[in-house]
This record gives sequence, C-alpha cells and structure tokens, in this order.
Amino acid sequence: MTTVRRTFLKNSAAAAMAAALPSLNFAQTPAQRSLFAPQSGAWRTFEVTTRVDILKPQGVTKVWLPIPSVNSDYQRSFESGFSSNGQTDLADDGRDGAKMLYAEFAEGEAKPFVELTSRVQTQGRAVDWSQKTHVHEEADTLRYFTRATKFLPTDGIVRKTALQATQGAKTDVEKTRLIYDWIVANTYRDPKVRGCGEGDIKTMLETGNLGGKCADLNALFVGLCRSVGIPARDVYGIRLVPSSFGYKELSGNPASLKGAQHCRSEVFLKGYGWVAMDPADVAKVMRLETADWIKNTSNPVVAPVNKALFGGWEGNWMAFNTAHDLALPHSTGEKLGFFMYPTAENPDGRFDSYAPDDFKYQITAKEI
Repeated sequence: MTTVRRTFLKNSAAAAMAAALPSLNFAQTPAQRSLFAPQSGAWRTFEVTTRVDILKPQGVTKVWLPIPSVNSDYQRSFESGFSSNGQTDLADDGRDGAKMLYAEFAEGEAKPFVELTSRVQTQGRAVDWSQKTHVHEEADTLRYFTRATKFLPTDGIVRKTALQATQGAKTDVEKTRLIYDWIVANTYRDPKVRGCGEGDIKTMLETGNLGGKCADLNALFVGLCRSVGIPARDVYGIRLVPSSFGYKELSGNPASLKGAQHCRSEVFLKGYGWVAMDPADVAKVMRLETADWIKNTSNPVVAPVNKALFGGWEGNWMAFNTAHDLALPHSTGEKLGFFMYPTAENPDGRFDSYAPDDFKYQITAKEI
C-alpha cells in the first residue's frame, strides 16, 4: 500500500505569527527556580509529532491518535498533517469535539505506521480576581458541564464530600476555593499509579484511597465542583517543553514526551468565565519536586505553585480535548474515560497505551 500524505489547514497565519515570537531559554534548573507566576502574553508556536510503528502486526490493526481540537483564549489549534501506509480518516466524537486521526491496517501489512504532526499556539493564563467582566456562555453548555459521567458521579458520596468541603461558602468562587484547598490538603500524588490514572472518583472516596495522578486528582476536583452546581471540566493534553520557572516536575522533554500527558481542569465562574485550575500539579510538586515529600503548602517551593494554579496555567502545555466517556469509531472495545494517549487494538484486544516502548509510539515537540 502506498503511503498517504495529507495536510488540513485551519489558519494560514500561523507561520507568520510564529516568526514574530521571541525565543525562550529553558536552561533553568530546580536550583535556579524562580517565582512561579504564569501570565498571558506572547503566544508560543509548537509542532507536535506522534509516530506509531506496529512492530508485530497481527490481523487487522487499528490506531487512533488525538488531534488538538481546543481553540480558546489560551490555545489556537492550527494545522495537522499525517502520513501512513494504512487507510486513514479524520473523525470527532460529536458533542465534546474531540478530534482524532484514525488509521486501519489490513492483515498482511508488514510494517504498519502512522505519523501525525500538529501545530498549535499556546500562552499562559492568570485570572485577575480583582476585575470582573461580563462573560457569556450558553446555558446548555453550562448544564452540560455539570452532568454526571461514568467516572464522575455527582450524587452520593461525591456530593456529600463537596457539601462538607464547601460549608459556609456563599459564592461559587468561595466554593471553588474551598474545593481546591480540600484537594490539595486531602489528596496526594502517588507515583505508583500507571499513566495519568483513571479518574474513578467514587471509588477513591469510598475506599479512602485519595492517592493518584492528574486524571484522578483533577477529576475529583471537577466532580466535586459539578456536584454543587459549578460547571467544571477536565482538559486533556500534554506538556511540551520545560517550565520557564525551573520546575522539573512541571516540564516536558520535547525530544521525548513519554509520560508527559497531563490533564488540567477549568471551572466557569460568573464575572470571570472559564478559569484555569490544577490542584493535581500542586500535589505533584509537593511529592516529587524535591528529594523530600513536602507536606506543607507554605513551603517556598510549593507556595507560589499553590497560589498560581488557582486561576492560572503555564503555557508549556497543549490541550487535546475535554471529552469524557468517548467511543472510538470502528472500535470493538469499551469507551475511553478520556483520550490523550495514542490508542490501538487488533483482534487480540487493546494495546497498552501506558507502555510506549511496547506499543511503540513516540511523541516529540518543536518550538518554531
């Protein structure tokens, strides 16, 4: 089968805008750590490439790759191109707008491969809590982001926990602050959890096992917010380059983005719109940034991160989508709880997306 190459464009101005961007120095080390205070400002342009090679094909093999589909005040998703020796198609999941490249390889294809390159622009975020503005969002959209999903129930122990955490709060901002603080105080980063975790928040609360990774801790934050009527969503993506503030645990290695997937969260607050949140990264810094597990948010390593990630993100990260309970087209497997990893299956079942060396995929990034 001949190789298929295709490029689809969203904004022809991307290259021109990228040329105007300043180059940034990522030579900082933890010892040179500066105040963590992301701000919006100059846009940064990245090309992100995912390459999948099926080393031992068995029967018909199917591959799905997430395509960045978020366009917002912090990300512009521009163009993507791909090549493959299989049959390819572009798809999305409908309501959530999660876009993907689908590749299917016939039995007998000796060396199946697919490569996807996407271009995005990103910038940091930081809400100004002293300034309220009128931000409109459709009522249907806000209702949608208070719904329950398979792993994000909004009743029972989830709502009970949220009501306890927000006791005494009168506004949505106050409730969100208390839930954020509750996550930071009561959950913890568990390095033994595979990948980004599963985000099964009911099980976490029922068992009392509040350790996990970003898809667990930020999902718990989102579920607690939704259960008290605050629109909230997970945003699934990947870190692309080192942190400009010297935090190694908040960085990506652009030459090899193995394990760089990271989900963040947002809440919609009247007067502020969709606001960035990331209590899971506070837990990551507390557990892994230094040789000792830091358990106090007043620690000078943790304090600026804890403050900034209530309302802000650093722009060294790319969002894919906000989809939950996603059904992959042409798949015989179960729905995905979320979609930020390459996914594949053959007649024997799904590949292990958390094992890139066995699955044989590589993700790299380049700032342009």
